[in-house]
Amino acid sequence: MDIPALSMAMSQSNIMNSVGIAMLDKSLELNQGIDDQLVAAIDTSMELSVNPHIGSNFDVSV
Repeated sequence: MDIPALSMAMSQSNIMNSVGIAMLDKSLELNQGIDDQLVAAIDTSMELSVNPHIGSNFDVSV
């Protein structure tokens, strides 16, 4: 049994797991930001659907 090679393989596996977890964390943070923006957009569109006459037309006199 080659103990140094086994140790290196386990260390490399540990590092790859850590990198994968860090990338997943960043992905989740990015998705949370996108979700917040989507909810804000839905809230805005719901306001327009409830009150379609507010803000959709304006009068101009010259």
